[in-house]
Amino acid sequence: MTPRHSRRTTALAALLPALLITACATAPDYKKPDVAPPAAFRAQVGPAEAASIADAPWWGVFDDPELRGLIARAVSGNYDIQVAVARIEQARALVAVSQSQAKPQVGYDIAAGGENAFVPAKTTADTISYPFVSGLLNAAWEIDVWGRIRHTTDAARARLLAQEDVRRGVMLTLVSDVASGYFRLLELDRELAIAEDSSRVFKQTVDLFSLRFEAGRDSQLPVERARANYDASAARVEDLKRAIAQQENALSILAGGYPKAIERKRTLTEQSMPPAPLGATTDMLQRRPDILEAEQNMIGANAEIAVSVANYFPRIGLSALLGVQGVSINDSWRGFGLWNLALSAAGPIYTGGRLQAVTRERQAYWDETVAQYKKTVIGAFRETSDALVAQQTLVGRRTALERQVGDLRRSSELALTRYDAGRASYFEVLEAQQQLFPAEDALAQTQRDQLVAVVSLYKALGGGWKLAPEQWSQPQ
Repeated sequence: MTPRHSRRTTALAALLPALLITACATAPDYKKPDVAPPAAFRAQVGPAEAASIADAPWWGVFDDPELRGLIARAVSGNYDIQVAVARIEQARALVAVSQSQAKPQVGYDIAAGGENAFVPAKTTADTISYPFVSGLLNAAWEIDVWGRIRHTTDAARARLLAQEDVRRGVMLTLVSDVASGYFRLLELDRELAIAEDSSRVFKQTVDLFSLRFEAGRDSQLPVERARANYDASAARVEDLKRAIAQQENALSILAGGYPKAIERKRTLTEQSMPPAPLGATTDMLQRRPDILEAEQNMIGANAEIAVSVANYFPRIGLSALLGVQGVSINDSWRGFGLWNLALSAAGPIYTGGRLQAVTRERQAYWDETVAQYKKTVIGAFRETSDALVAQQTLVGRRTALERQVGDLRRSSELALTRYDAGRASYFEVLEAQQQLFPAEDALAQTQRDQLVAVVSLYKALGGGWKLAPEQWSQPQ
């Protein structure tokens, strides 16, 4: 090494510590923002319990065998989950790409060919051919002094972990959607039974009014009014049959299959209401997949700021080359070796503000991820509170509707008895019947809503967070 090269190397070595200190002082340290969650959920009854419904696997929440089987098939065959898995593999590969930059890069170059040289003479030009063959082995290694590669890898790893949380979020959403859709199907079954029963009752009313009309005891108006109600109930039956088939198709697609009938044995009223303890409010920050995903996005954004800062400083690396080359001159081969070893540093001097703009953009993205994280946390508490409010209010609503249905049934029976005895008009009969069946529908919808409220609470609390990905499709 020449004295001049030695001086340059010494100066560069002396400069490295100062640049390293500057880079470390400029790169930001990740600090999780404080969201200060409340001590209790709104509408929470009683003190927080250590256990939570979110700790249970989904098959510990839903005890209907047909629903369990449907959810298991959905988790195994749903295409949204397959998309999420593929994206995880993409993110994992990108982590490996980032990590590879910190390792020596070794390559080769082999070439064979010939060159022509023109030798001028007095009258003509002679052409001389020089066949050659060469082989080179080269290596380069960037020394990650400023942490550019390390922070790039950190950002890629955060994206990988975020995609893992996305997959769990997709699984939890899928389980919730299948359960809610299944309960909706059971509710439609109940409404269909009510509609068929109402159609039968309206047909009996038509027959009764027709007999009275034929006997001259009443006009034709009651007959036509009763027949109109019967026709409306028949149309309602067909509407519900269509809705049931479409709901079955939707559940089939969620399960990753083609449209088909969904097996169910237990009715809506036979479904059990599992206990739903909440657990501590702060635990939600570790259970909800969307909150964990938002946090990983913050970690990645912070690492990308560090990468943008590292780009201000030179990239320092080692390079080496080793090779041989042979040339044929006058049918005689001559060979010689090549080698090179160098320490290099390359960095920006003037970029027209590009590096500063990139850093500002990364800092703005960090601010975005912080706001999104806080928004996600607040949204999680709202969803939990909504589910709790639904649970509490639906109990009273169901009780009131059960009393109303009982009252209307007795009213309908009494109206028929009074009409048959000639003590009431046909209008009282039709009015009682018209009020009864919608009330029964409302009761069925409330029974469904109670079950869905449990599903919503399970989802809001981050249910199944202890399950490994391979355990989601394995009910025990």
